[in-house]
Amino acid sequence: NVENLSGLLCLSSHYRMKVLLLLTGAGALFSAPSVFHGKRSLSSLKAATLEVASMESLATAATEARGLAMDSIAAAASGHLGLPLGAAEVGAVLFGSAMTYNPEEPKWINRDRFVLSAGHGSMFLYSWLHLAGYDLPLEEVKNFRQHHSMTPGHPEFPNSEHTTPGIEATTGPLGAGISNSAGIAAASKMSSAIFNTEEHTIFDNHVFCLVGDGCLQEGVSAEASCFAAHEKLDNLIVLYDANDVTLDKMAEYTQSEDVAARYVAYGWDVTTLTDGHDLKAISEAIEDAKANDNGKPTIIVCKTEIGRGIDEVAGTNAAHGEAGVAYVDESRKALGLPEDQKWYVSDETYAFFGDRKAALKEKYAAWEDTYAAWKEANPALAKTLQDGIDDVTPSVEDLFAAIPEAEPKAVATRAAGADVIQYIAKEVPLYCSGSADLHGSTKNYIKGAGDFGADLGKSYAGRNVYFGIREHAMGCIMNGFAYYGLFKISGATFLVFADYMRAPVRIAALAELPVSYIWTHDSIGVGEDGPTHQPVETVTGLRAFPNLDVIRPADPEETAGAFVASIDKKDGPTALILTRQNVDYLVDVPADTKRYGVLKGAYVAVKESSDLEAIIVATGSEVQHAVKAAKELGTGVRVVSMPCMERFDRQPDEYKEEILPKACTKRIAMEAGVSGLWYKYVGLDGLVVGVDRFGFSAPGDIVMSELGMTADNLIEKAKAYMA
Repeated sequence: NVENLSGLLCLSSHYRMKVLLLLTGAGALFSAPSVFHGKRSLSSLKAATLEVASMESLATAATEARGLAMDSIAAAASGHLGLPLGAAEVGAVLFGSAMTYNPEEPKWINRDRFVLSAGHGSMFLYSWLHLAGYDLPLEEVKNFRQHHSMTPGHPEFPNSEHTTPGIEATTGPLGAGISNSAGIAAASKMSSAIFNTEEHTIFDNHVFCLVGDGCLQEGVSAEASCFAAHEKLDNLIVLYDANDVTLDKMAEYTQSEDVAARYVAYGWDVTTLTDGHDLKAISEAIEDAKANDNGKPTIIVCKTEIGRGIDEVAGTNAAHGEAGVAYVDESRKALGLPEDQKWYVSDETYAFFGDRKAALKEKYAAWEDTYAAWKEANPALAKTLQDGIDDVTPSVEDLFAAIPEAEPKAVATRAAGADVIQYIAKEVPLYCSGSADLHGSTKNYIKGAGDFGADLGKSYAGRNVYFGIREHAMGCIMNGFAYYGLFKISGATFLVFADYMRAPVRIAALAELPVSYIWTHDSIGVGEDGPTHQPVETVTGLRAFPNLDVIRPADPEETAGAFVASIDKKDGPTALILTRQNVDYLVDVPADTKRYGVLKGAYVAVKESSDLEAIIVATGSEVQHAVKAAKELGTGVRVVSMPCMERFDRQPDEYKEEILPKACTKRIAMEAGVSGLWYKYVGLDGLVVGVDRFGFSAPGDIVMSELGMTADNLIEKAKAYMA
């Protein structure tokens, strides 16, 4: 594959033999020519004219990246060797040639993004970030998987726990990373459509993702891949580490489909490289994908050998984890790495990436000139963009001022949300929403904002995303928008289908992503659709997530507070839990009390007018029943609306005591869901009026009545309890 190998003479004796092996096709295992499916022949682009010297440098870097992975995983006695060793040439081409980035400005808005979907192979990413010149010192590479290190077991998007630069997504759950990448690519398309002008292009980046067989077996990757093809996200380039291995067995044990043909059917461009270690072929395939703006995302199938470099396990499922650690020392020697110097990186490799960094900084400087001219020519757009970069949104006071008080009448909180979201979208111009084929029911469509995507009247500037019936992918794509930055993303479906989204919701909470979920049809009040669509356990299950605010508003004003709270929270996700059925407008409680009360998680909705005897705590559609019951139970009964347990728990002790004084031990809670969590607030001797069973099919008011979600039942139970 390489015509001139004279540059090998410049290499030290440690590398000559190994580089020769790499550059001449890595032996007989992958000697067949590259095959291309579903796209035109590769054009003669930058990769076709790579100088032999550069390819030698990339090959050397690949060898040394293998060494870094071996040494770190061996030192930790934990980790996954297979991917970092098997995909080393892919990393060399991406970081050494193909991607545009600036290690000194890792948050540059027009950088190419790289997502390691197969997050278990995290030493792949840490090795290449270090070599590429990011602020990831070699000492931190050595501290792989150690407490407080910059190199945790799986890549973690910068947050309060880890701030490792260059990590574009928290990955680990297989299939999530490629699905996040579809969201990142969509956000990139949106940025280009909103901010680029005829005179200035400030967004033209690509999104790269490395996946394995495990990622493509997970169903969410299929959902997201279909979305990416349908919306013509041709800025997305996926590299498939096709090593025919999974953890338990060789991949043939559990899969037999033609993955390339499947992606052709989705509408992707597919390139198959029969030698996934061929630097020149990898580079040509990537450059062709970057240049081919044909409305199709690209997947490059790289036929690789897992664990390459450790002959005892290479090509087998034993190579996946740390089984190869026992052979690391001999393998390093065979690779030509110094026996007496672990974590070895040659001066030549550091120099190569130093030159690469300098060239990338020149490209960045040219972009800065364009950006400065764009800002001068487009001051209003520039302010909007800067606010997105800095995550600046209007204050809660300004947001509340922009949302008029609702008409005091009974209305479903999903309908109230339909009004509130219009004002939110007006005040927060980079706020976007979407739905899993349920806009007509979830009522979160932003009027006049256009629909995101390609064809059928859609555009990439549209702020309403049609995710299709793909809740799991919707959650991952929303996370992708949040990883990208700039936009405030929300998405909607029925609450009962939130279970399809639990994996990305968990990651959003862990990674501190400010995404918003709009989950409607929140209880047995759904009615006729029956128990399959009546969530009773779901809200409690969501409340179990750390760092997820779950807000279940009681009326239109609390709904306004819930939406404002979702904008105000910058360090984690918010779930808005809204009703299908009408609820009373709480006419005796001032609008501001309700709105600001949501921000604190709980507030006094009905104040006792004599000595405090009992407290009723309720949330969502049950607050109306608590208010009615208090009038029957006497002047010593207080009603507390608690739309958000998590926000209340974050309040100072003084506020908690003000709302729920310890001296009052007669406490009652009411919610149309399972009762367990409420004992935290009422105590083990308290009373919880809940629904600890599944519902049934009937009109919603009948289901509510039969299962005790009425003021009359609350009064009866409370009187018996207070006696």
